[in-house]
Amino acid sequence: MLIRSSMQVVNHGVGEDVVRGFRDAAAEFFAMPAEKKLPYCSSDQSKPFRLATSTTYDRGETQYWLDYLKLQCHPVSDELVQDWPAEPTSFRPRLAEFSEAVHELAQTLLRLIAEGLGLGTGFFAGDLSGGETQMNVNYYPPCPDPSLTLGLLPHCDRHLLTVLSQGDVAGLQARHIGRWLLVRPIPGALVINFGHQMEIITNGALASVEHRAVTNSDRTRMSVATLIMPKMECRIGPAPEMVDEATNPSKFREFVFSEFMEAYYTASASREDVLESFRTHEN
Repeated sequence: MLIRSSMQVVNHGVGEDVVRGFRDAAAEFFAMPAEKKLPYCSSDQSKPFRLATSTTYDRGETQYWLDYLKLQCHPVSDELVQDWPAEPTSFRPRLAEFSEAVHELAQTLLRLIAEGLGLGTGFFAGDLSGGETQMNVNYYPPCPDPSLTLGLLPHCDRHLLTVLSQGDVAGLQARHIGRWLLVRPIPGALVINFGHQMEIITNGALASVEHRAVTNSDRTRMSVATLIMPKMECRIGPAPEMVDEATNPSKFREFVFSEFMEAYYTASASREDVLESFRTHEN
């Protein structure tokens, strides 16, 4: 059975003070004068911390209304922390605290998912979830005419699992049976989205979630997405336990994660275009 998987979780163990502490620090960063933020602006995706605007993907004439931070956030080390901004002064300690807590939650979720699928609780440990954990902090100012823009383009996440703090301003939408449904914020909840790698590993049982962000004309919105990634050299394909040659043959071929990343950017994050590169075409 195919499940398009997105959920909101409460009682997740990440303290509200931890979530609010980093969200406040990130909002303070975006509120700094432009000259203080300018040194962080870059289109170089290899940088462990950078500030940018709009999107790196080409989807025709659609305009995107956002600024965003992309950063490496785990494992936390003295060397990594030095790449984070020194101002506001709360940013580094709040990010480190938030990153550790969310990473622990993600690993707990992966153990529960693996157990529920009959894969063994440690299935996702190691290379499948051991890549450099990344974070996107998306900042959407009020837009004069939301009908002319999107906050974030329709896409599925390229990695394994996303833990998202969307705050109390609605704007996240998920596609379900051809319709875009608003994911209304639940106080204290974190949104969990499955990425492409989860769909491939489970042979389609847990499908990646196509989603987008819309803008509004009167309120600033900020979302914080923590992305659990495989290692670049990790080999990925459907788990043998999820394949039955008679009733549920393999839907995807095996590949190295770095190959998937290249295909994702070539396809400009289009769900069907990127998956087409890895289907077996035997079904």
